[in-house]
Amino acid sequence: MLRMNHIWKQILTGSVTRIAVMQGHSCFFQERLVTNSASRLSSTVSWYDLQLKEQIHEQRQHLKKDKAVSILRDPGIPALRKLTREELLELIATSVVYQENPLIGISKPPGLPITGKDLCLTSLLPALQQRLHLSKELHIVKASNRDYSGLVLLSTCHQTTKHIEDVFIQARSKKETLASYCAVTVGVPEPAEGEISIALKQQNIGEQELVVPVLHPTPGNFQRKEAKKAITRYKVLDATDGCALVQLQPLTTFESQLQVHLTVKLCALLGDHVYSARLGKVLGVPFCLPVESAIPRTQVLDESLLRKLHFVQKQMWKMPIHLHLHKLLIPPFETKKSGTIITAAPPAYFLRTLELLGLTMNEFAEENVRNRSKELCLGAV
Repeated sequence: MLRMNHIWKQILTGSVTRIAVMQGHSCFFQERLVTNSASRLSSTVSWYDLQLKEQIHEQRQHLKKDKAVSILRDPGIPALRKLTREELLELIATSVVYQENPLIGISKPPGLPITGKDLCLTSLLPALQQRLHLSKELHIVKASNRDYSGLVLLSTCHQTTKHIEDVFIQARSKKETLASYCAVTVGVPEPAEGEISIALKQQNIGEQELVVPVLHPTPGNFQRKEAKKAITRYKVLDATDGCALVQLQPLTTFESQLQVHLTVKLCALLGDHVYSARLGKVLGVPFCLPVESAIPRTQVLDESLLRKLHFVQKQMWKMPIHLHLHKLLIPPFETKKSGTIITAAPPAYFLRTLELLGLTMNEFAEENVRNRSKELCLGAV
């Protein structure tokens, strides 16, 4: 009897420790059971591990079934500012989606800057090189914007990088698409498939420098570099109740090009707290506001859409932008005779949003559960 009491005491001690870890939103579940006699309790610990995993699974299933749960709770938004340098490095190292010498593809979380004075992807590359046991230095070939999630292409060979960069330039001149984004939009682009060819320029509005469309540029505007040609191909993959899942393929590169081009189509990216302010509604009909008066602000959604997402307007500042670089086509290079397609599934919160809105993205359906379980331990904003 004394021995059994001792065993249950050790189990309960381990239970308290694990519950504390889970409630603290630790990035990595600790699989250590606190006990002074672990060797004698191996079978009991195995039983307990099984029970704990079943409980976690039941909690996740409950969250999925709970109709009042937003993405802030299930699966949560990655809170990078709460991560230590080592935790962020571990997150990136476990986000490798492609590796074939000399190229490496990783799936970047939203909010991670590529360059900068503070913690950024570039500053982590030397440590990532060691973590991946690479003999040569890593550098960036192509990456998505800081606020976007998605693919980042890295290389250990500058010659290969130069070749790929040249191929991307040639592809743009031929209007070939090598990069593909998926986006959730508020509003449905019409027609359902097409090409947006509208010049862009940067303009000071208030105290910010923003990108604005140039609807009727002259040849002189381009010669004086007052505007730049910008082209985006798009295709509505699914739509319901005023929202859509859209594939976006930029044929040119300009800061915020995808966001601004969508506003011309009377749509805004979900979570766009800068350019969504340019759209207004009169009797439910959207229209474009003058860019000079459309000061960036937290995105405002209709009550019906907020209910679908289980948000209230005062929480909208936490809504991440739903734009994900999910596919890159790498043309043949060096000894490779065929092109390479690299894909990265959207983050768990992105897939959860699709579920809440009733939108379908069949390509990454199998990745949904996998990403949720991975991001559940990142903490929430």
